[in-house]
Amino acid sequence: MEQTWRWFGPGDTVTLREIAQTGASGIVSALHEIPYGAVWTQEAIAERRALIEAEPALGLRWSVVESLPVHEDIKRGSGQLNALFENYRQSLRNLAAAGLRTVCYNFMPILDWTRTELRAALPGGGTALRYNAQQIAAFDCFMLERPGAAAAYEPAVLTRARAWFDASRPADQDELLATIMAGLPGAYERYDIPSLRHMLESYAGIDKARLRENLARFLREVVPTAEEVGIRLCIHPDDPPRPMFGLSRIVSTEDDIAFILGAVDSPANGLTLCTGSLGAGVGNDVPAIARRFADRTWFAHLRNVTKEPDGSFMEADHLGGDVPMVPVIQALMEAAGRRRAAGDAHWRIPLRPDHGHELLSDRGRKTHPGYPVIGRLRGLAELRGVMTAVAELRNLPM
Repeated sequence: MEQTWRWFGPGDTVTLREIAQTGASGIVSALHEIPYGAVWTQEAIAERRALIEAEPALGLRWSVVESLPVHEDIKRGSGQLNALFENYRQSLRNLAAAGLRTVCYNFMPILDWTRTELRAALPGGGTALRYNAQQIAAFDCFMLERPGAAAAYEPAVLTRARAWFDASRPADQDELLATIMAGLPGAYERYDIPSLRHMLESYAGIDKARLRENLARFLREVVPTAEEVGIRLCIHPDDPPRPMFGLSRIVSTEDDIAFILGAVDSPANGLTLCTGSLGAGVGNDVPAIARRFADRTWFAHLRNVTKEPDGSFMEADHLGGDVPMVPVIQALMEAAGRRRAAGDAHWRIPLRPDHGHELLSDRGRKTHPGYPVIGRLRGLAELRGVMTAVAELRNLPM
């Protein structure tokens, strides 16, 4: 397993020298300044790679692209699709020419990961990301005022949502909107209520079946190029794995993943195994999913969540929460061992400690939400310990 660390580029308050101190050697990065749908040029890619590798003594390399974003028109299946597909293919060619081999992407309409609290208090003074079902319902039903929204929520959740909204101040509602927007990566546009309503309307009539077909078309268009240039695409699961604000989600379950990998049956069409995203789904057996799809998993996000009966969840310690992490890591390491035995030069599966609690001097540092230094360092150290034990007990390569 290759230990990696997400770095948001020159504007990240976490420095490359600090990352080297964590023990990670792979950098997970993206060109967030380039608009969705535009080509990532060879020059821009080379500039980022040179920045990452500027100090050879640090031993860092750009290991994973996260993410090469998919334009909303592709998800909707409308607009200038031929041009967008060709731009994506050209970006893949340019990344491959620079030596990049693993490209993560997602197919979540409009929003990326969604939370309602960025700094929920933990015992001892740390903070965590949290998703409160009643605040999501309050946002959907009483701030967005989406027609028919109430039907998506249990009566008890709606009652608490109404109480929260009635007691909230405009500042509370503004903070909730900003928190929901915080999952959008890099420098991309954040929506206000009117613009989010407009974006949601653009997905009217796009149900799960149609969104699946739009993804399948995207894969048919780009996977052959990825295969040709030696890139492994890996789709990230939905976060959380459930419909949001009337938007369908299609990467939420074991069945969803099987459909996607079967839509274009190629090693270039793979999975980013995110244990936290899948772990937030009530019916998901994450170790079983890891075992079933290990041979098509090219990247792993390892984090944990603790779920509540109403659909709320909290980001947990990496080895705490509801996801048994040891069998997940064992499944990935066994897959990596099979690749090594088969002569795969890129046999190591990159993993990164995803999200993390704000601990100690993380507080007030203004890192990206969910990406503090010490919280992720703790997670990586814990995961490294599990990997070391599994390697020793199962005679597997690290």
